[in-house]
Amino acid sequence: MPLSPAVRRKPLHTRKLTLQGYLRDDGLLDIEGHLVDTKPFDIRNKDRGGQIRAGESLHEMRIRLTLDLDFKIVEAQAVTEWAPYNHCQGATLSFANLIGEKIGPGWNKRVRSILGGTKGCTHITEMLGQIATTAFQTLNSLQNPGQQNIDRQEKPVILDTCFTLATDGPVVARDWPEFYQAEKENKTS
Repeated sequence: MPLSPAVRRKPLHTRKLTLQGYLRDDGLLDIEGHLVDTKPFDIRNKDRGGQIRAGESLHEMRIRLTLDLDFKIVEAQAVTEWAPYNHCQGATLSFANLIGEKIGPGWNKRVRSILGGTKGCTHITEMLGQIATTAFQTLNSLQNPGQQNIDRQEKPVILDTCFTLATDGPVVARDWPEFYQAEKENKTS
């Protein structure tokens, strides 16, 4: 279902974000993010010859995390192709500090402690939450759909991560009945 019709308006900013997951020949995973910000009008800029023209990349940044199958980062690389300030290039070096970290519970908090504020680039750092989701989707693609969740002794990590996968909801009751928890009755009387 589409959004409701919008009021007449004019565009001021476009951000395009592309995330892709790959299985490498060596058995590791590469998760890549590519961010591009553009404006539909020219803007003044001292570091880029006085002006960034309409449609040119205001920001264009890339990141690649290489993970093992346990989601441990074995390599991290970020680049800034275009930014409004030349000095932005230096922020990408800090992304190597992710090597050795593991994507999983608490990921966003760890990312903020390692790269937050002046320690990294805001735009590349913001991509890392989506990179984590892309990593899980990528690894899920490797699994044989008929073999998923064979060992159901442990609660699947995907449960209770969104509205639909709540352990007291109908999808879990249908697909993971052993982890279904009926909604607790309100006993305030």
